[in-house]
Amino acid sequence: MGKKPKQALNVIATNKKASHDYSFEQKFEAGIMLQGWELKSIRAGKTQLKESYVVIKHNEAFLIGCHISPLKSASTHVEADATRTRKLLMHRKELNTLIGAVQKKGFTVVPVNLHWKKHLVKITIALGKGKKLYDKRASAKEADWKRSKDRITKQINRS
Repeated sequence: MGKKPKQALNVIATNKKASHDYSFEQKFEAGIMLQGWELKSIRAGKTQLKESYVVIKHNEAFLIGCHISPLKSASTHVEADATRTRKLLMHRKELNTLIGAVQKKGFTVVPVNLHWKKHLVKITIALGKGKKLYDKRASAKEADWKRSKDRITKQINRS
């Protein structure tokens, strides 16, 4: 039998600033340890990855600064901390790759997006090197050129 086609990611939140500030070398997908109220808030779309980052402590990866706003209807007996540290669930081989790249090669681990994979919440993290100002200008120039090129080809195809 043939393989099933890959399903499109149902993106919950993206970190647009990450792609502007870093050039990505390798991407990984990881699970997140969440509490019940956090999952309900994520389903309601109350999450941001804007100023979040990944830290590696004691050979484990943790997501820091991810803001998940608690719902008003959330449980009253649980104190909701919107920016608590959340553990990332990854295979040991992937963690060793991250640890080696961060310690030896000077990479940074950056969260890229939060998405659904079937019924689970996953996060895409990437090994990134910081861009210099001239790199940022070059990538912005390239994006502008691609946009204008697409616009021109669309106009030509209409005629």
